[in-house]
Amino acid sequence: MLVGVCDFPGSYAFPPAGYGGIERWLWAVAVGARAAGADVHLLGPGWLTDLETDWVRKPVRLEDITAGSLAERELRGAGYDLLVVGHEYPSLPAWTRTWNELDCDVATFQHSPVFQHAPTAFDGKRSRLYCYSPEMIERYADHQPIPELAVHLGLNEEEPPAVAGTDLVWLGRIDEEKAPHIAVRAAQILGRRIRIVGPVFDEGYVRRHDRLFSADHVKWVGELGGPAKTAAIRDASVFVYTYARTYVEAGAAVFGESLRAGTPMAALTWRTGTCAEAALCDQTGAITVANPDEDDETAARQLAQAIERAESLDHRQVQEIGQRRFDPARHFRAMAARSA
Repeated sequence: MLVGVCDFPGSYAFPPAGYGGIERWLWAVAVGARAAGADVHLLGPGWLTDLETDWVRKPVRLEDITAGSLAERELRGAGYDLLVVGHEYPSLPAWTRTWNELDCDVATFQHSPVFQHAPTAFDGKRSRLYCYSPEMIERYADHQPIPELAVHLGLNEEEPPAVAGTDLVWLGRIDEEKAPHIAVRAAQILGRRIRIVGPVFDEGYVRRHDRLFSADHVKWVGELGGPAKTAAIRDASVFVYTYARTYVEAGAAVFGESLRAGTPMAALTWRTGTCAEAALCDQTGAITVANPDEDDETAARQLAQAIERAESLDHRQVQEIGQRRFDPARHFRAMAARSA
C-alpha cells in the first residue's frame, strides 16, 4: 500500500517541535503507516528536510498542480492508494480536482469544531471523515463520520517506562478556551504544585487571572518538545485537563500523550459525550462533569476531587492501556480500512 501524507501552509514545521495538533497528527499517521507495513511519501514542502535521509519526501501540494502537467502525471504514476490530509482539503476545489485524477482514497480527521465542509466532500468510503467524540460525530453527522481516537506524535518523544510522578501538570495552549486557571485553582485547593506547559496564546487572559497564575504553587515551564515534553508529562502524578464551558474539543492530543507516558488524567468537562469520555476509562483517569451554570470555584473543587481519584491509579497500567489505545499503527489501520 502506498500512502501520501500531505502537509499544508502554516506556521509550524512537519512534524512540529512542540505545539501543533494537526501537524503532529499527520506525523503520527506517517509513522503508523510505516509501522503497519505501508510505503509512505511525505507530500509538501513543509516536511523537515532532515527527514529525507529516512523518508521519501516530495515537496508538492495537490492544490498547486496544473491539470495535465508533468507534476500531475508523476503523481498519478506513483499509484497512491490513500492520501491523508488536513480536514479542510477535501472541500477545496483545487485540491479535490487533482485528487480525483489520482483515483485513490482520502482520509482526514476533524480537528476543528466549526469548519463547514462541502456537501459532497465525503462519501464514507472513498473519502472518509473521522471524528473523536460523540459530540463531534453529532456535529458532522451529514458527512458520515467514523468514530476514531486521534493519535499525535512529535519527533523524539518516545515514552520510557512509566513512573509514579510528583507534581501535577497541565499542558496545552494557554488561553481562555483551554481554561488552565481552573486547573491552577484545583491544585491550590489540594495544596499541590502544578506545572503549566505550553505557549501563551492570549496575554490578556493570563493577566486577568494573574493572582492564580503568579501563585507560589505554579511553575511556568513554557513550550516544550522532544524528550523534555515527554518527561514533563511522565514525571507528573496526574495530568489535569480543562477547557472553557462553550468550547468544543475536536480531538485533543493530550489524552494520548499523557496515557502513553503512563500519567493518569483528571478531566473537567461541562457535558457528556466529549473527547475525555471517548479517551478515558476508570483505569486511566477520572472525569468530572460540571454544571456550566455554576462558577469556576465550584468547578475547581469538583476537579480537585477528580485529581484525588486519578492519583490512586496504577501508572504502569495507564501506560499499558495508553500504548494500546493510542498506537499509531492501530490508528493508521483503522483509517486505511474502507467500511463495508
